[in-house]
Amino acid sequence: MLTQEFGKGFSRSNLQNMRAFYLTYEKCQTLSGKLSWSHYCELLSISDADKRGFYEKEAVNAGWSVRELKRQIDSSLFERLLLSRGDANKEQVLALTLNGNEIAEPADIIRDPYVFEFLGLPEDKPMMESDLERALVRQIEDFLLELGRGFMFVGTQQRVTLNNTHYYVDMVFYNKILRAYVLIELKTTKLTPEAAGQINMYLNYYAAEVNDPDDNPPIGIILCTDKDSITAEYALGGLSNNIFASRYVLYMPNKEQLIAQVEAVLEKWHEKEEQ
Repeated sequence: MLTQEFGKGFSRSNLQNMRAFYLTYEKCQTLSGKLSWSHYCELLSISDADKRGFYEKEAVNAGWSVRELKRQIDSSLFERLLLSRGDANKEQVLALTLNGNEIAEPADIIRDPYVFEFLGLPEDKPMMESDLERALVRQIEDFLLELGRGFMFVGTQQRVTLNNTHYYVDMVFYNKILRAYVLIELKTTKLTPEAAGQINMYLNYYAAEVNDPDDNPPIGIILCTDKDSITAEYALGGLSNNIFASRYVLYMPNKEQLIAQVEAVLEKWHEKEEQ
């Protein structure tokens, strides 16, 4: 009946979305003109209001297409950001909900784990670091989306020369929000102390030889297949440079497991608050 009178767009699923849209966004002032109906249809699939608010704000802030929004929802970005902070609490949930992922300091750009499902690489096949690097370069647009807002690609295998010896940084980016170079070292093994020492040397070089006067100190990220908290604490502790270690996975993470991890962290925080 509606189709005959008004034309296409009134399928059963679309009508259900229209009803859900009306119930969820009763005040039109809360809607963003930067998002399309298709964006809101994706957002309506999220029942949790805090999580939905985060993805809505980030979609606006980062200018995500509908495909990019769907990918970020499927990769559980909300939970990954909370878990990356280590001490997640309700205030952090509300901050993400109201403002999206605000980037004010180096730690704000870190995600754990990073998700490289777009590479299409088999999970159980041995891989060299050079192979991983080439695959990321081929899919640089997707990699930039996974890294987050403000990243610009500088290059791979950027040379660092010390005492006539050449070293090479795997991947270098510049984050225009933090106004800092971001050096990434790729490891197809778990985190090692040697990797921390290596990237610390690169950061000292960039701070002394590459940075412009108005650049902030460079940031180092070691992407590895695994890390344990004790090794990370001793390998990265006490360094003056901003160095972070994050895991990467080659498949979409299990949403239920990530949600359960976030809930467990928040529950511990609530217990501390009540003591």
